[in-house]
Amino acid sequence: MTTKKPPIPIPLLMLIGIMAISFSSIFIKWSDAPASVQGMYRLLFTSLLMLPFARPHSGAVHKLRTTDWVLLIFSGIMLALHFLLWMGSLSYTSVASSTMIMALEPVFIMLGAYVLYKERTAASAMLGVAIAIGGVCFIGWGDIGVSADNLKGDLLSVGGTAAVAVHMLISQKLVAQMPSYLYSLIVFSVAAVVFALYNLVMGIPFFDYPPKEWGIFLLLAVVPTVFGHLLFNWMMQYLSATTVSMSILAEPVVASILAYLLLSENLSNLQWAGGLLVMIGMAVYLWAERKKVDSVPPALENAS
Repeated sequence: MTTKKPPIPIPLLMLIGIMAISFSSIFIKWSDAPASVQGMYRLLFTSLLMLPFARPHSGAVHKLRTTDWVLLIFSGIMLALHFLLWMGSLSYTSVASSTMIMALEPVFIMLGAYVLYKERTAASAMLGVAIAIGGVCFIGWGDIGVSADNLKGDLLSVGGTAAVAVHMLISQKLVAQMPSYLYSLIVFSVAAVVFALYNLVMGIPFFDYPPKEWGIFLLLAVVPTVFGHLLFNWMMQYLSATTVSMSILAEPVVASILAYLLLSENLSNLQWAGGLLVMIGMAVYLWAERKKVDSVPPALENAS
């Protein structure tokens, strides 16, 4: 894990990113378009918004090796799969249930980081993960049903969580050796192409949508993608994938509150209590990780 210091305080960046990605499920619920169309235009519009600012990073493209391109394409495929499955899950289950299951992300990432990068997590940090995941389980406890639709939504969310964990593990490797902006632009573009091919094969219309839908597509690109995913990719220069994914555990809390306010999805007392546990777990985890970084000798810190 890198120990570089960011120019902007990490807690502020995390707050912005968490608020941004929490609006994603709200916009998706407001849309009547297929999840694959929402995902395609979300990533296409994001790529187009980023393209004018990519020139300073163009030189880094020539330094990419064949293996880098393979990983970039695979990361884009995993990101598209994540959006397809998770966005699709919101058609079958509530915001609280779907985002609660997304809290499994750091578990997948911790396992992957240990296998791929031999990255160990301190016991105190593991305690934070356990508290936070327990809290998120409380959030979804009241509205995870046993109907076929709810079960389908839950399974789609689990699949989307596994896919984004793979995407973030690849991010951690590539962002360490290439500009995060270039990485995000390429991966978002690849994912947009994957969605376009999927829609073409499935016979899903590209353009027959009312103005409201196009507005939602643009909001999905600007708010949760630029100020959410792009920002978290950038933070990967300073934090491990596990730490970044842990911060995203706050999404179920914020998204559930937004769903209560904007979609009239009620929250039970257990869910409110779970939100408090998530915040406590996040604080424990981030404190443990910060303590570990602060204990790194100066020589090792400079070496990074």
